Amino acid sequence: MGKLAVRALRAVLVVVLTGTVFVQALMVWVLVGGNDPEDGSLPLTPLRVITILGIGTAQVALVCVWRLVTMVRRGTVFSHAAFRYVDVIIGAIVADALVWFAVTAINAPGQREDPGVTLIMAGVGVAVLGVALIVLVLRMLLAQAVARDVEAAQMQAELGEVI
Repeated sequence: MGKLAVRALRAVLVVVLTGTVFVQALMVWVLVGGNDPEDGSLPLTPLRVITILGIGTAQVALVCVWRLVTMVRRGTVFSHAAFRYVDVIIGAIVADALVWFAVTAINAPGQREDPGVTLIMAGVGVAVLGVALIVLVLRMLLAQAVARDVEAAQMQAELGEVI
């Protein structure tokens, strides 16, 4: 991974993390300040709390991606230490899907006349779970790469002893 790609990815991660922290802070400010302009059409307070939690799980994933990019730059990504970050990313994606399903459930009673919206929202949650499965497959590929790297190191050591 080139220096330009790493810098660009880190810039994107910083912008996204800064934006999510800003949105979270505003939502917490509204909740704590009691300035929730709920008009009774939707339960905004539970939706805001769920959104704050969902943004938090996304932030955890962003920090783990940052750590993995650092490992790529150092050339240590093909190690067992990388699994911890990939596992946390998978957990964060699953948590985001569960948060989305909670938002769907809260929104569903208001969509009785148009249940298609609820079905689309549920489909988005299933798609997010699909992303978690894709990352799980990538984790399996990482496991294979780490195993091959270990095997190559052992064979090189054996060859060194023979020579």
